[in-house]
Amino acid sequence: MGPSGAMRSVRARYLVYFQYVGTGFNGVAAVRGSQRAIGVQNYLEEAAERLNSVEPVRFTISSRTDAGVHALSNTAHLDVQRRPGQPPFSPEVVAQALNTHLRHPAIRVLQVFRVPSDFHARHAATSRTYLYRLATGCPGPDQLPVFERNLCWALRTDCLDVPAMQEAAQHLLGTHDFSAFQSAGSPAASPVRTLRRASVSPGPTSPFVLPQENRKLHFWTLEFESQSFLYRQVRRMTAVLVAVGLGVLTPTQVRVILESQDPLGKYQAHPAPAHGLFLKSVLYGGLRDLGKRQHHPSRLGLPWGRGILRSRYRNLLSNT
Repeated sequence: MGPSGAMRSVRARYLVYFQYVGTGFNGVAAVRGSQRAIGVQNYLEEAAERLNSVEPVRFTISSRTDAGVHALSNTAHLDVQRRPGQPPFSPEVVAQALNTHLRHPAIRVLQVFRVPSDFHARHAATSRTYLYRLATGCPGPDQLPVFERNLCWALRTDCLDVPAMQEAAQHLLGTHDFSAFQSAGSPAASPVRTLRRASVSPGPTSPFVLPQENRKLHFWTLEFESQSFLYRQVRRMTAVLVAVGLGVLTPTQVRVILESQDPLGKYQAHPAPAHGLFLKSVLYGGLRDLGKRQHHPSRLGLPWGRGILRSRYRNLLSNT
């Protein structure tokens, strides 16, 4: 006779929202078998070992950002299988455990949700938004405030033709073959993607810029939204739009580049630097409770009582 329901080993799947500063990581994906390169996933999985899962915990990442790329909010799903007779951890306990045992200060878990066992963080995503930060009025990277270095692309110009960039961005909207903006090594089966939004706008003033620098130093934000992107597509589109802003290309030439489907073109073959790019959000449809929270970033913090929960989760782990 099989084990009773109370004694079965319970496997629970969780959706984890997390953020990181990409500087110093070899991308978000785990690096296996190398001591010199390491990904964000390596640290997350190391922290998850403290959950004492029967089977090793592996994170399935929704968006595989490159080395140097940051994330305001990336996602992954993971399974935790507790011993027979032990109930699944609450999402709050999983979040607290991961944050407590993360060994790298540039990574933080934002929120954890319990999801169905067939949920897939990458395949179920309905929207991804990337943000790229530019800085003008900076003669060289050494003139940028130290707190902004590795967080934006400092252009050697005092101004950009933003209206021209906005016009050029409109040529990228819609469903197209984006082969011209795809770097070699992309695992995508098809280069066709639908770009829902492409915007260019003044960015918020940096709080790290001294008053005497405010007159010359300005920040700009590019945002791109799609269900999914090709390998380095956002960085290549950014490079082309910056060329338009500098007067090197016209908006009409962007359409020509897109229609050429040539990834080796002069302007798109050199992507914008990784350190100016941020994965801003990953959204899901069909999960009502998650949807409400996704549109309220303030709810992605850690609203629970840290001391009470820390004590609670330690008691739970001690019984595994």
